[in-house]
Amino acid sequence: MNRLVSSKLTSKFQATVPKEVRETLRLSAKDQIVYEILEDKTVIIRKASSLDKAYLKGLDHTLDEWSSEEDEKAYKDL
Repeated sequence: MNRLVSSKLTSKFQATVPKEVRETLRLSAKDQIVYEILEDKTVIIRKASSLDKAYLKGLDHTLDEWSSEEDEKAYKDL
């Protein structure tokens, strides 16, 4: 049976993962979660697997160009 669970975004676009979701995914502090965006704009949230972590770590070096102090200042409020 599908269930709907919600949370609110803060002014910094942060949200608390609801207890029911944390328990269902067996999340602990410092666990990583993955958002999978489907073509129909559905978003699936799940606990990151080892394969997800390896893939995302592989992308890290491609993001270096966006990590300057100027970028932090320019985009801090997004």
